[in-house]
Amino acid sequence: MTLAQLLTSGGGVFLVLVTLIQIAPIKINPWTAIARAIGRAINKDVLSKLDETRKTLDEHIKTDDARNADLHRSRILQFNNELLRDIPHTREDFIEILAEIDFYEKYCDTHPDYENNRATHAVAHIKRVYDERLIKHDFL
Repeated sequence: MTLAQLLTSGGGVFLVLVTLIQIAPIKINPWTAIARAIGRAINKDVLSKLDETRKTLDEHIKTDDARNADLHRSRILQFNNELLRDIPHTREDFIEILAEIDFYEKYCDTHPDYENNRATHAVAHIKRVYDERLIKHDFL
């Protein structure tokens, strides 16, 4: 079929109609949809590889975030252990550990599947000791 036959047999009407729809202020964009479909067909392998990479990267980020939370929890437990052994601390030490606690609690709130039962009592104890030190003014 030649171009002239295509234009005279109704293909021209289709071409003009699709172009008008593309230009019209209506949110129907047939040329964009056609181009997107062709692009997806051509790049199918690349897109699937990107999806695999994205899943792998998401898993690495999740693991890294959990490891980071573990470090914060470790600092909290260590500080609590020092309090239990009557090692004195400055007010700045408490402020730093309270920042660690804030990060850790925020992570636990946004990640309900993360196990937090190891630090709950330590956090409560640190906050209680901090409140007592504030009342007594007996920081190191």
